[in-house]
Amino acid sequence: MALASCLLLPLLLLATGASGIVSSLPSAAVQSLVRKRKSSSGQLPFAAHFFPQQIDHFNFRPDSSRVFYQKYLLNASFWDKGPSHSAPIFVYTGNEGNIEWFAENTGFMLDIAPRFNALLLFIEHRFYGDSKPFGKDSYKSAETLGYLTSTQALADYAVLIRSLKQNLSAEASPVVVFGGSYGGMLAAWFRLKYPHVAIGALSSSAPILQFDDIVPWSSFYDGVSQDYKDESANCFEVIKESWDQLMTTAAKGGMLQLTKKFKACKTIQSVYSVRDWLWTAFTYTAMVDYPTPANFLMPLPAYPVKEMCSIIDGFPTGVDKLTKVFSAASLYYNYSGTHSCFDIENDSDPHGLNGWGWQACTEMVMPMTCSNESMFPPSSYSYEAFEDQCKAKYGVLPRPHWITTEYGGNRIELVLKRFGSNIIFSNGMRDPWSRGGVLKNISSSIIALVAPLGAHHVDLRFARKDDPNWVKEQREAEIKIIQGWVDQYYRDSKEPSRQ
Repeated sequence: MALASCLLLPLLLLATGASGIVSSLPSAAVQSLVRKRKSSSGQLPFAAHFFPQQIDHFNFRPDSSRVFYQKYLLNASFWDKGPSHSAPIFVYTGNEGNIEWFAENTGFMLDIAPRFNALLLFIEHRFYGDSKPFGKDSYKSAETLGYLTSTQALADYAVLIRSLKQNLSAEASPVVVFGGSYGGMLAAWFRLKYPHVAIGALSSSAPILQFDDIVPWSSFYDGVSQDYKDESANCFEVIKESWDQLMTTAAKGGMLQLTKKFKACKTIQSVYSVRDWLWTAFTYTAMVDYPTPANFLMPLPAYPVKEMCSIIDGFPTGVDKLTKVFSAASLYYNYSGTHSCFDIENDSDPHGLNGWGWQACTEMVMPMTCSNESMFPPSSYSYEAFEDQCKAKYGVLPRPHWITTEYGGNRIELVLKRFGSNIIFSNGMRDPWSRGGVLKNISSSIIALVAPLGAHHVDLRFARKDDPNWVKEQREAEIKIIQGWVDQYYRDSKEPSRQ
């Protein structure tokens, strides 16, 4: 019995079920995000505020001026405007989730703020966290979700930044935007769309080339597979062969046998739930294969892919593959050892993350397949099937080429060489999303920083004493580049106007 399709994993938070329709992560992953609402110290060093934001920046219909309240976090403890009122403002362009979670996992900005005397601003993305324009009805239908677009989000950021600068008498302050993953995409696009608002952007682990056919559709899952193959050929083969054994076991022993083997809290109803549970663990562990212990998606040890493969390789001869992959996946779901069973089929979304389902079905269309070389079953991509699923779920048709029309991407090296400036594209090659990122310098001011051992926006994490030298060197390179942007801004500001 063949697996139905290759899972599409939109950036961070959502996966697709066997049918290919976007659905939430298994509950264990969702619950980990809920725990992240508070920092490890109990409180984030930010003050929360709400900004009266316009719902529609691009039309002049009567309902376009409707206001919702957009959350943002502010830290002014390092800010020294000086007599010229021009100390920098560092802005995080929020992702698909609550802004506190991203603030806690972007310690780089806090670490470097004293060096720049910078004001820190984290802006929550519309329709996520506490910034839902229609409250509990925000996801009700396409009538409300139609305002959830990347262009509206970027306009939100521009309006909020300009208003804040005016209110703080800081209109002379240069703004640098930061972001990781989807937030990194937004940071890069913000610099291209609003160069008069931000002087530069640090775009970390941003797969801005994962659209159309710019990169091979199999690149993401080839990247996941390569991480495991690099650790152990046996580990790679065990995972690769486990999918057929999963289906065979389901066909012969039924759901009760799988329920027992995978220690499910409730009787499993579908073999695809188990498949998704395993698939999610292996994929997200590859993304967050950090060189130090971390608690981004889940509490995990340093180099968790290596640890997973050590578990698989440590079993004696004769142990079945499902036992091995279950034990490896348990590292992801239960490294803390707090779970006696797993809630494999709970599709609850207590954190309101399902807004990405709409984005993936409208503009963020990133085709994915699994090649014969990957450790996942081979699969193809059918746009027609994807279109049908999105139409059935939301009543709208995707626009598969809109992102590259709005922001570009094709032949990016030729376009941005003459057009853009002051963007850092940082990527870690252990992160499977890196294969959809910018990996080569485009110009003297659009720089690609590539870390062969890096994982998903590892450079944006808090500095630790046990960080390897290559992480420290990457961050120092970023600081030096950003300092150059700020210095150049101050020099330009002193030049007499030529108007």
